[in-house]
Amino acid sequence: HAVGLYGATGAGVAERDGVLDGIDIVECTLGKAIGVMGGYIAADAVIVDAVRSWASGFIFTTSLPPALTAGALASVRWLKAHPELRAAHQERAATLKARLAAAGIPVMPSESHIVPVFVGDPVHTKMISDMLLEDHGVYVQPINYPTVPKGTERLRFTPSPNHTDAMMDDLVRAMDALWTHCNVARLPAVA
Repeated sequence: HAVGLYGATGAGVAERDGVLDGIDIVECTLGKAIGVMGGYIAADAVIVDAVRSWASGFIFTTSLPPALTAGALASVRWLKAHPELRAAHQERAATLKARLAAAGIPVMPSESHIVPVFVGDPVHTKMISDMLLEDHGVYVQPINYPTVPKGTERLRFTPSPNHTDAMMDDLVRAMDALWTHCNVARLPAVA
């Protein structure tokens, strides 16, 4: 999980946690940190052959076009050679979490680069997401039931290394105004 974002060479959470050598099947999406589309699995030949032969989701797919494969390979090579991007990504996520919390916006605990903000109501979650996009030009994924249990609806922010302090300041100001406008519960502001 999280290929490109974690681990010394960007091989993901299993590399970060030192358990990559104990994994039988490595699965990766090429549509997130890698920046193209598609995905792959890596495993012993007998496992890969079984998936090719029996996995219904695979039977009707085709091979990736050469341009996507070349793009994926270039991304993997770049990410392996640039651990500073992974460090910057983690720093940006920590910074956003701290800035939102300082404004009393209820950031949920998260050990990852994802910044979940608790809303607790499906209507408000979607409304805030829509207003952020329409009024502030910020897209955030609303997460509602059945993805999360009812009553735990949230916004899911995923800052990148390219998000600046000024962008985060603008987001926090927008969230602060929307939290007041929508009358969503706050946490005590952190100094």
